[in-house]
Amino acid sequence: MLNLGNPPLFKPLHIQYSLSSSRFIFMSSINAHYSPPATSLQPSILVFSGGTAFNGVVEELKKLTTSVAHVLPVSDDGGSTAEIVRVLGGPAVGDIRSRCLRLSDQSTSEALAVRNLLGYRLPLDAREAKLEWYGIVEGEHPLWKDVSKPYRETIRAFLAYFQNQFNVLPRLDALHASSYITMLSKSLEEQMSHFVLVMAGARIFFQSLDAAIFLFSRVSQIPSESLVLPVISTNDRLTLGCELWDGTIIRGQNEISHPTFGSSQPIDKVNSSSLPSRIKRVFYMSSEGSNLLHEVFPTVNPSVLEQLKNVDCIIYGMGSLFTSICPSLVLLGVGEIIASRSCAKVLMLNGTHDRETSGFSASYFVTAITDALNRTYGHLNKRLKNNPNEYVNTVFVPKDGQIPVDIKFLADQGIVNVVHVKSMHDPKVGIVYEPTSLIQALADLFSGCVNKQS
Repeated sequence: MLNLGNPPLFKPLHIQYSLSSSRFIFMSSINAHYSPPATSLQPSILVFSGGTAFNGVVEELKKLTTSVAHVLPVSDDGGSTAEIVRVLGGPAVGDIRSRCLRLSDQSTSEALAVRNLLGYRLPLDAREAKLEWYGIVEGEHPLWKDVSKPYRETIRAFLAYFQNQFNVLPRLDALHASSYITMLSKSLEEQMSHFVLVMAGARIFFQSLDAAIFLFSRVSQIPSESLVLPVISTNDRLTLGCELWDGTIIRGQNEISHPTFGSSQPIDKVNSSSLPSRIKRVFYMSSEGSNLLHEVFPTVNPSVLEQLKNVDCIIYGMGSLFTSICPSLVLLGVGEIIASRSCAKVLMLNGTHDRETSGFSASYFVTAITDALNRTYGHLNKRLKNNPNEYVNTVFVPKDGQIPVDIKFLADQGIVNVVHVKSMHDPKVGIVYEPTSLIQALADLFSGCVNKQS
C-alpha cells in the first residue's frame, strides 16, 4: 500500500478551530446569507428521485418554483461511492452530492467559486491528491479565489475537523491505492470530491446527516425553501436488497441495477444484462438480523413525512424504478400519507428500458409504485390495500419513448390523465424529457388544478 508519509516540503497544518468557533462561523454564515421563505404563489413539490436522471431538469424547475423537497435514497453502493463508504463509513451521499451541486447558486462569481470548490474532485493519483489536499486545507489552493472569508473559514473548519478526526492522508492513500483500477474508467460518475469530505466532517461533527446537508445548503446558497432530504436520516451504512419473482435474493443496489463483472469494468446502467426474473420487492438489509434475509426496517426521515402532508404536488421522478424510487416508498408511513392527499401525484415515465424494467409497460410502473407504497409483499401486519389511483393520478410520457403506454390498463387502474411531453435524445441514456417542455407540462398541470378549484 502506498504510504507517502509527510514529505518535508509540506508545512504542518496549523488551523486552530475549536468546536465552538466552528459553530459560531457556521451560524454566522447562515445568518448572513439567509434566503426569504417561499411565497404562497409558488407551487410546492416533493420529488422522489435518484441523483442522475432528474438532475437534468433541476435548473429548469427553478423557473417554475424553488419550493421543492428533493427526497433521495442513501443506499447506493456502486462505483466510487462504495469505496468512499468503505473507507470513510456512514451512509452513501453520492445522490445527495449531485443534487446539492445542481441546486447551488451560480449567480455571482463567489457563488460559482464555492460551487466549483465543493464540486472539485481530487486526482486519482495518491501523491497528487495529497498535494491538493494540503493546499486546500491550508487555504492556498487557487480554488479559494473569489471565495470570501466567511465561506472560506466555514468550509476550512470542517475540512480541518475531518482531517483531525479521520487522519485523512493515510486514508487517501488507502482509498486511491486500493481502488485505482476501478476508478480508471472515464465514465465513472463521481470521485472523491470536497463535497464528500465537507459532508463527512460536518456529519461527524453534528452527528446528523440532515445537519450536514443544511450546512452545505447555506454555504452554497441553495434557496431556503429548496430542501434536499435523505429519505432515511442516518449515520449508518444501509444496504438495499431485492427479491425476484423466482425467489432469488440480490444484495446491494449496484448488483440489482447495473452489476459489473470484474473490478476494471465500467458501469453501464443502460446495457446491463437482464435480470433472471422480474423484481418482486425491494427492502433494506443488514449484516445482522433475526430473520433469514437479515431484513431491517429503518425509519423514514420525519421531515419527508412533514413535507408530504403539505405539498401541492408529489412526483415520482425519472430514474431507476426499483433502486432509486422504490427505496423511498417502502418505508412505513409514506404510503399512508400519499394515499390521504388529494393533490397532483405525477409519475414521470422513463424514456428507455433498463435492467430493472425490461419489458415493462406504463401500467407496470404504476403497479410497482403501488406495491411499494402498499408494502404488498412486505411484513404481513404492515401492508396497505390502497388503489393505484390513490398514489398516481397523472402520467407524464416522453414522446418517442421506449415504454409502451397501455392506456386501457391505466384506465383500469383509475388513471386517465396521460400527458405526452416533448423529448430529446441523450447519447448516454437514450430518450429523455426536453427540460423546458417538461416544466411547462407541470405548470399547465398546476394551472388546471387551480382552475378546477375555482
